[in-house]
Amino acid sequence: MRQGRVAARAVTEVFAPAPLVIGLPLVVGATTNGWAGVAWGAVASGLCGGIPAVVIWAGVRSGRFTDRHIGDRKQRPWLIGVIVALVVVTLLLLAALGAPRVMVAAVAAMLATLAIVGPVTHWWKISFHTAVASGSVVFLAHIWPALPVYLVGGLLVAVIAWGRVRLGDHTAAQAVAGAAAGAAATWGTLAALVP
Repeated sequence: MRQGRVAARAVTEVFAPAPLVIGLPLVVGATTNGWAGVAWGAVASGLCGGIPAVVIWAGVRSGRFTDRHIGDRKQRPWLIGVIVALVVVTLLLLAALGAPRVMVAAVAAMLATLAIVGPVTHWWKISFHTAVASGSVVFLAHIWPALPVYLVGGLLVAVIAWGRVRLGDHTAAQAVAGAAAGAAATWGTLAALVP
């Protein structure tokens, strides 16, 4: 029993939204545009993932947040507002500076996911972990061979969902809804912005 909780905690930490939001733009940039893409990705990673991670860390230290995963959904609205503002600023900055379309789409997918999951979290504790993970899988399947990405990524999202439920942080429905929301938001963004 204890081993299951240890595994669930490890999955929750390794595949938390912050590491995925920081990592995805770097991978997208490197895959699609080499070193120049990595530079664009670093801008997106820092603004969309790095700053929110620091805000969360400071919030936990100050007592504003109870934990790094913002388990108390009443604490989420302020943080979501900060993250939305950062993502919008990043999106405008990348577009104004002529970033590659795929990088703009990566940040737009983050905003689309927030637009769906953010309001839901006011009344139901939908899983940001599974939303970000499934959106990342859909995005990677767009730039890498889709079948292996969906097979491995789908399994990974299922393991993340299991971990969130196993820890008692979400119900199965909240984990599945998060995964569906992240995948749908990212798919729609890609369909609209990247041919």
